[in-house]
Order: sequence, then structure tokens, then C-alpha cells
Amino acid sequence: MYAMAGGRCIEYQRMPAKKKDRPTLVFLHEGLGCVAQWRDFPRRVAEATGCAALIYSRYGHGQSDVCDAPRGVRFMHDEALLALPELLTQLEIHNPLLIGHSDGASIALIYAGAGVGSVTGLIAMAPHVFVEDISITGIEKARVAWRTTDLPHKLARYHRDAAKTFAAWNDAWLNPDFRHWNIEEYLPRIASPILAIQGEEDEYGSMAQVDAIAAQAPNVQLLKLIECGHAPHKDQPEATLNAVARFILAGEREPLKNPEPYPRG
Repeated sequence: MYAMAGGRCIEYQRMPAKKKDRPTLVFLHEGLGCVAQWRDFPRRVAEATGCAALIYSRYGHGQSDVCDAPRGVRFMHDEALLALPELLTQLEIHNPLLIGHSDGASIALIYAGAGVGSVTGLIAMAPHVFVEDISITGIEKARVAWRTTDLPHKLARYHRDAAKTFAAWNDAWLNPDFRHWNIEEYLPRIASPILAIQGEEDEYGSMAQVDAIAAQAPNVQLLKLIECGHAPHKDQPEATLNAVARFILAGEREPLKNPEPYPRG
């Protein structure tokens, strides 16, 4: 299915609710992601919680409109403040629970902190709130991989124009001005509960990201996973699914305790 948001044609999928009076889950993908690259994670979360779900590909990703110009360093702000509110309004989704991964988690934090719409809760997996050296190093390595491996072929399975998708993301992050990108100003204004999940082996960010969220946002639960890289829902799917489902279903949202070490997979 397709909708218009931010003047662009946007690919999306919806899953109906299995139970009444549950929030709609809105999944916000990572920098090279799209609807298909979530795999079965949205379905599993929706089934575990009875919630309805919306999964969409941002402009320039998946089967949405192809990027027609380079992105500025505020591209995540543009998504959070302009495109996402328009999409939610058009699809009549009110008080969503946002589930974001990487860039998608940052977009969710901006949306919630800017107050452009009500949010029931927020799950941030491998979020970015400021730029670290490890982030830039990881994205520089991705550029090398694009030039020297089969990464273009892999991404072409998911995106209408994989080269433009990759360039839009990679060039924005490696713009020298992006080193000053920072969204910490939004954190104290987020009234909804937050579950922030970070892997100890994340190649794009350190625990400093989720620690900053916990220090500055008023209602935060942390889950730090060992043997986990940048994609907790893929590297530690069961631990992540269990934590996400418990967070969504917990009426009093009791603090999560870090589980015993999980083996990878």
C-alpha cells in the first residue's frame, strides 16, 4: 500500500489489532532499512501484544519514491517533524507507540521530544543522540564495503534504487557538518516512557548513547545486551522481543532488569 507524506509516495504495511484498547505500533527503520528489512520482527511483536502495527519505508527507501537530491544534515529532523506527523494524520493513527532502530530511533526521539504528536511509549534500539567517532568509523567502513563487496547487490533486493539510497544515507552522515548533529535537547521533553536497547558490540555507537537518554529523559528503562551488535532484533531476537513485549504490555511499566547473558541468535 502507498500513502503521500512530505510530498512523496510512501510504501507502508498495516497489521490489524488482535485486542482492543492497545496502541498502534509504528516501526521506524534504520539508515539503510525499509519495510522488508524488518523481516518478521513487527509481526512477532504485534502477535505478542495484540497491537495493530504500521511499518513504512521512508522517502528514498524500499519501494517509496527514490531520492532525487542529496540529504541535508537535518534529514532525521525533517522526517520527525514533517513527514511522520503527516503520515500518522493521514492514516488516522493517534497516540502511537514508536519502535525505532538506529536512525529510526533518533527520529522517534525527535518526534516525541518536539511535541508534534502524542506518544504512548517509545522503544529506541541502537539510537543515536549525538555523533561519536565510532559512528563515523562504522559509516566509513560501510562506504568501503559498498565499493568492494556485494553490498550493492544485497541492497538492490530491497530498494528501488540502492545506489541512491546508500549515497543519501552515507553522504549525509559523512558530511563534516554532521559531526555537530545532536538531539539531546529533545530528551528532557519526552513525557512518555522509553525503553532504550543497546548492544555491547554495536559498530555504530557505544553505551554512551543510551546512558545519555537515561540521564536526561524522565522515564527511561535500559536494556544492555552482550553478544549484540547494531541490530538487537536480529542479533538477539528473543531477548529483544521479550523485552519489547513486556514493555508494551506492562501497565505500571516496572523497570526491566538486564537478563542473564543470552547466546547470539
